[in-house]
Amino acid sequence: MTSSTIQFFTEDIDFDFKDAENITAWLTDVCKQEETPLDVLSYIFCSDKYLLKINQDHLDHDYFTDVISFPYSTDVVEGDIFISIDRVRDNASTHSVEFSHELHRVMVHGLLHFLGYLDKSPEEKLLMTDKENFYLDQLS
Repeated sequence: MTSSTIQFFTEDIDFDFKDAENITAWLTDVCKQEETPLDVLSYIFCSDKYLLKINQDHLDHDYFTDVISFPYSTDVVEGDIFISIDRVRDNASTHSVEFSHELHRVMVHGLLHFLGYLDKSPEEKLLMTDKENFYLDQLS
């Protein structure tokens, strides 16, 4: 069995992701607590423009978003999570939270989609928010 991997990349922006080791351990622990094996997970940090194009091309949505998740397996956590740093900055300002807090929220949100959580209905959104908050509280 190969070891799990979480990777961090950037597309079309200059972004220095901080504390990768701690965040990797935290995200790995989320998978363990949700009892879903982690294989390979890639986070790609990008601009609004880059993520809008993905949203248009792959999901037929013509609007900005903060995160899009592309799972490649249903048995293990394997896939790509694209995050717009522009949206994260704007959302942090709008909600009066630190940039790092909002970034971590969006990161775990994308992962929770791989773990079977949805956010279309009000009930699903409530559960998703509860899970995000639960795991954010564990991040030291």
